[in-house]
Amino acid sequence: MPDALPPARPHLQFTDDGRRLRQVLTYSRRGSRFTPSQQESWDAHHEKWVIEDDAVDQAGFDLMERFGRDAPLIIEIGSGIGEATAALAAARPDHNILALEVWMPGVAHTLGLLHQAGAENVRMLGVDAIWSLENLVEPASLSELWTFFPDPWPKTKHHKRRLVTASFAQLVVSRLRPGGTWRLATDWADYADQMIAVLDAEPGLTGGRVERWADRPVTKFERKGVAVDRDIVDLAYVVRSG
Repeated sequence: MPDALPPARPHLQFTDDGRRLRQVLTYSRRGSRFTPSQQESWDAHHEKWVIEDDAVDQAGFDLMERFGRDAPLIIEIGSGIGEATAALAAARPDHNILALEVWMPGVAHTLGLLHQAGAENVRMLGVDAIWSLENLVEPASLSELWTFFPDPWPKTKHHKRRLVTASFAQLVVSRLRPGGTWRLATDWADYADQMIAVLDAEPGLTGGRVERWADRPVTKFERKGVAVDRDIVDLAYVVRSG
């Protein structure tokens, strides 16, 4: 395990004199105002499908208990407005799917899509993804990890904020079961190159660039990338057995 873990909610960490701690995060928190339809979806479904941020701090917190069953677990990091989440979850009713997303309007929108799709096997959580993998997921227990279009942090000075790093790859390998799959997609060429370099160098993984995953729906975000002539790169890596 890492010597020092990031806190579950790093944006809420302060110094003793009340100043906010500056930390390198792999995401940024955007506005929290809901549209009327998002508010309706939130009011109707959040109590059942959203795990409260502070629940993870409670002694004895059990992720599977929040699903109400034991089933193979899939995690999606950065579910956005939930277009892929809802479609993929509806096609996998025998799996529990934890969608990690810090943008609350996106969470609310996702709730509406989950309801429309009849996908009741999803729970949503808005705390740090690295912390969640380290603290909420048992070693060698995760069936799949999905990382679709993570923030590319395109400026060179911000590359340190990218999610896919050697240390994160090691963490993923420790949490995926042998034969478990990490699926990624990006529309930023230099981030794709970084992902490939990092993941090819991780001895616990085998894989690389693949044809577009047919199960993943084409989302509004992906269409925007295509519209400005960005190539969509899909990657799939599998944890080696033995």
